Amino acid sequence: MWSYDKKLEYPVKIARPNPALAKVIISQLGGPHGELGASMRYLHQRYSAPYDEVKAILTDIGTEELAHLEMVSAILHQLTKDMTIDQIKKDGFDTYFVDHTAGLYPQFASGNPFSAETFASTGDVIADLHEDMAAEQKARLSYDNLLRLVDDPDVRDPIKFLREREIVHFQRFGEGLRKVIDDLDSKNFYAFNPSFDK
Repeated sequence: MWSYDKKLEYPVKIARPNPALAKVIISQLGGPHGELGASMRYLHQRYSAPYDEVKAILTDIGTEELAHLEMVSAILHQLTKDMTIDQIKKDGFDTYFVDHTAGLYPQFASGNPFSAETFASTGDVIADLHEDMAAEQKARLSYDNLLRLVDDPDVRDPIKFLREREIVHFQRFGEGLRKVIDDLDSKNFYAFNPSFDK
């Protein structure tokens, strides 16, 4: 399906540990609008998409979200790998540290663990594409909020890249939705969706 180039999609090189930043950035790993939920959403929706073009968009973006998951994990690892016990206590990372040390665990910034409830797959391509467009805007907003909180240019740089990709994904899902809507205009809805009970 795809080939894996063993490097990050965009470089992450963070010089200084900062567990306080890791506490909020972790939401993009396993939070309500994070990369784990996005990748699972799109890679599962692709199976019921009735158009090859839409399947391709979902596959492309779903696999890219896996690359974003990898980037967020690299950011979190670099923010926590050399932290001291004093930093852990001062920055309020102690509750996470007790359960996970510096291991990566997908969770919301609030501490709730990742849940499959963060992604939807309805089997209806129109509902799914609308969900996907909304999800990309929520992810973009999450990155906007992180950029409001982050001063370190080493951390801001990959976050800005990730934010830009959310905008591109939103546009690509819009293209897929236009394809579906254009096709529906030329068909009877029941013919398009034969499983619908007339």
